[in-house]
Amino acid sequence: MSPVDIMAVMSTGSTETWCQAAGGFCMKYCVTGRHHSRDVDRVHRVPALSEKSRSQLSPAGSCVLGRPRQGPVDRVSSMAERLRDLSQPIDVPLLDATVSAFYGTGSKEERTAADQILRELQNNPDTWLQVVHILQNSQNLNTKFFALQVLEGVIKYRWNALPVEQRDGIKNYISDVIVQLSSNEVSFRRERLYVNKLNIILVQVLKHEWPARWRTFIPDLVSAAKSSETICENCMAILKLLSEEVFDFSRGEMTQQKIKELKQSLNSEFQLIHELCLYVLSASQRTELIRATLATLHAFLSWIPLGYIFESPLLETLLKFFPIASYRNLTLQCLTEVAALQFGDFYDIQYVKLYTIFMVQLQGILPPGTNIPEAYANGSSEEQAFIQNLALFFTSFYKSHIRVLETTPENRSALLMGLEYLIGISYVDDTEVFKVSLDYWNSLVLELFGSHHNLDGPAATASMMGLQMPLLPGAVDGLASQLSQRRQLYSGPMSKLRMLMICRMAKPEEVLIVEDENGNIVRETMKDNDVLVQYKIMRETLIYLSHLDHEDTEQQMLKKLSKQLSGEDWSWNNLNTLCWAIGSISGSMVEEQLLHDDEGGEPAAAQLVFDEDDVLAGAISSEEWRRRSIMEIDYIWLTVDYISQSSKVKFNENRFLVMVIRDLLNLCEITKGKDNKAVIASNIMYVVGQYPRFLRAHWKFLKTVVNKLFEFMHETHPGVQDMACDTFLKIVQKCRRKFVIVQVGESEPFVSELLSSLPTTIADLEPHQIHSFYESVGHMIQAESDPQKRDEYLQRLMELPNQKWAEIIGQARQSVDVLKDQDVIRTVLNILQTNTSVASSLGTYFLSQISLIFLDMLNVYRMYSELISSSIAEGGPFASKTSFVKLLRSVKRETLKLIETFLDKAEDQPQIGKQFVPPMMDPVLGDYARNLPDARESEVLSLFATIINKYKGVMTEDVPRIFEAVFECTLEMITKNFEDYPEHRLKFFSLLRAIATHCFPALFHLSSQQLKLVMDSIIWAFRHTERNIAETGLNLLLEMLKNFQVSEFCNQFHRSYFLTIVQETFAVLTDTFHKPGFKLHVLVLQHLFCLVDAGSLTEPLWDASSVPYPYPNNAMFVREYTIKLLGTSFPNMTTAEVTQFVNGLFESRNDLSTFKDHIRDFLVQSKEFSAQDNKDLYAEEAAAQRERERQRMLTIPGLIAPSELQDEMECFTWLARFSTEDDVVLVEVEEDCSWLSSHLIVEMLGVIRNAFISGFIVFLWRGLEQLS
Repeated sequence: MSPVDIMAVMSTGSTETWCQAAGGFCMKYCVTGRHHSRDVDRVHRVPALSEKSRSQLSPAGSCVLGRPRQGPVDRVSSMAERLRDLSQPIDVPLLDATVSAFYGTGSKEERTAADQILRELQNNPDTWLQVVHILQNSQNLNTKFFALQVLEGVIKYRWNALPVEQRDGIKNYISDVIVQLSSNEVSFRRERLYVNKLNIILVQVLKHEWPARWRTFIPDLVSAAKSSETICENCMAILKLLSEEVFDFSRGEMTQQKIKELKQSLNSEFQLIHELCLYVLSASQRTELIRATLATLHAFLSWIPLGYIFESPLLETLLKFFPIASYRNLTLQCLTEVAALQFGDFYDIQYVKLYTIFMVQLQGILPPGTNIPEAYANGSSEEQAFIQNLALFFTSFYKSHIRVLETTPENRSALLMGLEYLIGISYVDDTEVFKVSLDYWNSLVLELFGSHHNLDGPAATASMMGLQMPLLPGAVDGLASQLSQRRQLYSGPMSKLRMLMICRMAKPEEVLIVEDENGNIVRETMKDNDVLVQYKIMRETLIYLSHLDHEDTEQQMLKKLSKQLSGEDWSWNNLNTLCWAIGSISGSMVEEQLLHDDEGGEPAAAQLVFDEDDVLAGAISSEEWRRRSIMEIDYIWLTVDYISQSSKVKFNENRFLVMVIRDLLNLCEITKGKDNKAVIASNIMYVVGQYPRFLRAHWKFLKTVVNKLFEFMHETHPGVQDMACDTFLKIVQKCRRKFVIVQVGESEPFVSELLSSLPTTIADLEPHQIHSFYESVGHMIQAESDPQKRDEYLQRLMELPNQKWAEIIGQARQSVDVLKDQDVIRTVLNILQTNTSVASSLGTYFLSQISLIFLDMLNVYRMYSELISSSIAEGGPFASKTSFVKLLRSVKRETLKLIETFLDKAEDQPQIGKQFVPPMMDPVLGDYARNLPDARESEVLSLFATIINKYKGVMTEDVPRIFEAVFECTLEMITKNFEDYPEHRLKFFSLLRAIATHCFPALFHLSSQQLKLVMDSIIWAFRHTERNIAETGLNLLLEMLKNFQVSEFCNQFHRSYFLTIVQETFAVLTDTFHKPGFKLHVLVLQHLFCLVDAGSLTEPLWDASSVPYPYPNNAMFVREYTIKLLGTSFPNMTTAEVTQFVNGLFESRNDLSTFKDHIRDFLVQSKEFSAQDNKDLYAEEAAAQRERERQRMLTIPGLIAPSELQDEMECFTWLARFSTEDDVVLVEVEEDCSWLSSHLIVEMLGVIRNAFISGFIVFLWRGLEQLS
């Protein structure tokens, strides 16, 4: 069939209106590189028509196509009219000129006009009929790409709707052009980009036609490949594209059934491809063809049947090409794919042979002992790519087949050599290369740790308790011996790996002081998420390494620290990475050992504590230690903390940390320069903040650290004060109880001492740092169990702000104008912020303080609100932007935030709500209703949402008043567009959700108009493009649906809103902007389809007056309504496809997983998401995987840092230092362990005491396990 005949067939086809699923936008017209379908929605502006382009049409420059000279916009407009007329063959030279405007340098008006023309052409459903004419006559490569882009859209979105003749015409024409261009070497090289694009078009056709309607495609392709080497090269490119489309890019672009069908077809016909590839590699001498064949093999090797790899000469052929530089990287990529295959041990011999030959060849390319980081830095791009590919090969091989290399001495020698190479590669200064290596090291040490951790026998029993008992000679069985030998095999590489992790440790989030590009020490202004992710993986890896050999970990760290002290290895980076590594292993070593010594004396744990206190606080004799009554400390303290931490007794964490801190303090003393001291100070603060267990166990050291932090709070170097305040807060949160009891050798609790020197301590801090400090002290006070002392401490803490507050209020009573002074306003704001910080940590115990200032605070709120309203009324909307009004509004917001914080943190005590809510109704709610929109504070909405969530149904009677004050006036503000008042939006719908959840009966009292307003606002919310607002709206809708389902108004509600909700939910479900809400869209639809099919609705959903015939039930009506709705919305889908989808919804409604997969397939089939990143459709599964990972990490000591654990850990540590009277202990334990029942605490104490009397720690663990 000739191109002219093809054109005639195409022009006779149907040209029904086509709604392009991706919407109206300018496609990407790219002549460089491969355009993948997922780029389809990227918008590209079209450059203007240049003078040069116009002169090509009219050399004289006086006219265009024979017409008089016109302005640029007029000329483009006239061009547009001619191009829009598709009743005759399109004017190709004119189209060339228009497309050239993409890349022109003309005016903005010309570019805009050209853009509009091409948009219109692209969206015209008849443009594709001109594609063959354009391709035959255009000499402009960009124009050809534009035509092919139009054709690609038809293939993707309209293929199945085209007549068979048109489909065959497109398929044959594309195939003929590809063969024609690739038959000749010269044309193939010259038109390579054009051929690549044609290949992509052909593969898009194949995704529809093959195998069902084009069964001979693979045989035809292989046959054509044998006719010419250039055709063969292009056939390899087509096969590579096909493999990528089916196996790499298919998720979210084809239905699961279609993917399965294509994979089966490729597998069944791969023999022809395999034979072709082997023939080329053995017979061809053309470099380009061999490289194309290797690239194609690389795309196929991950999924082809294994016999084609291991039962053919393929591996030997690949290894033959590896030493050749021009093929080395492609060959290595192929070998990596083979190495990554995971199956049984059937082909172990072949893998050993592959690895052995590979290592021999590698030594000739990269001799052992080569400085790989230096070679990488000085190498070419090809050589650098080789290093990266080498890392991928080693990591892929070891992940899947490392065990087979552990069997013989020869194999083990080759394995250790490969690990040496990989460690050298890991030092390469390239983030991507390091990520590849790090990922493998993490998996290897996890495997080594897991094998030992899960070993059955005595060690496993200890491991279950969080204790790691040494494997004594004769006490291990055969498996233990085998595991011990394996760990011994890897001990050398693991030791080098520890040093690698220490030297390259990434920066943790807590460190605020960094080195800038100029080498200066500054405060970090922005977090680097990539670095934080890398730190998490490195930290986990180093913790596993620490578990495998605590002693080696400690020795390497201390040795590196000693080099810092001596100056041999001193640098900011070296000290930073070392300290970050030290901090990262917190919790992986234990504090003390728990076994009695061999001589039957005092416990080894007591000896260790004695030794460390000797270092920390001076020499203490054994007799003096006993006089301090070790019974008051009790073995409980030394045990429960370890059980709660699941620590492993192998090496002493306390002794290690003492030496680290001592050396860091010495380093700080001997090092000169403020920048150097700032770096050391930040590292000291980071390290001590990571070891709360140690600080809780050693009061004198804890006190020394805190006092050192107070010194840092006077250091004005950027970032030091911030980090000191942050570290102080972190320490107090984990050790707060220690600060409110009288310690040995002290005359008063530390908190009392701190409050006495409070003004001096905070003298040099900025306001935000003072607020953090006050929050920290609030945590201390919260730990005090005596109410009288607690109130006394709070009064002393708030003495300074209360004095200033009383002074300002006293002056305001004399003259209100005092409150208008900006300095006074700032002071008021600072006082309120201080109160908020304390309220956040004290919770209920803040009651006495807030009661003191509450009424005066509301009066200030009312006055400032009136000032704001009058300012905006006089100065207009711009008045709200003035510094004065902004300051006033800050005070109002902080007032609301203070009240909300207190009510949210306070325990559920109804009297608190009765005391504080009624006085706020008029000053807060009334003020909100009366104010101008620009003067309304969004915090009012969040405050009352918090109140309703806190006091639930008790607030039902107040809902009408809240609704009246905030609902309509807020809706008017936020529904004008999607941009104005962003803070009000989310908080408004959060308030609505609180009402629907806890005060649902209040909605029954709304009028029909008010309820409609509520539903309209919910629909408006989940149509919002802001993810958090849309999710809040969907959650609110689910609450409403569930509540109305069980109410007496079920039929009435659903008759009014069921169909609207179905329509709007499908609208957002099929909108690419709302993919993150997929999970909630599915839940809403499942609820609706279950509801209608279960017969819960006893009245018809349809309007009898407008429906010509009655339906037998609501399910049948909804089925037909949904089919009609989707059929209208997606004309590119057939009625049979839509009907099948809707029937599937009803059939799978009771199985959420199946229901969800069915909708995913529909989204792909409808082409709404075919060109998008579809990870949001699988977000729920990803979240479940993350939670499983966290649960796994909780079982391994140290993976969750002690500083990140919940305070339940402190509940157990609290069992320390109890007397022999159980009733005293019970009172104290309940103070911090409110989640435990009194009965359970009594039983636990009994079990613990009996366990120690019997001397069997295992019994202790089992007793606690039974109680839990």
